[in-house]
Amino acid sequence: MAKKTVATLQNKDGRGFSKVIKMVKSEKTGAYSFKEQIVPKESVKEFFSKK
Repeated sequence: MAKKTVATLQNKDGRGFSKVIKMVKSEKTGAYSFKEQIVPKESVKEFFSKK
């Protein structure tokens, strides 16, 4: 799946987007999980600032 995402971001339409991965801690168990999303480059800071 990662290869397909990277290939999609390489074409002309995908250059305005970034794939972001955020580590999130579960309040119930204390374990960490990863939240992965493709967002416009302008929204990267917003993605990391919200909980």
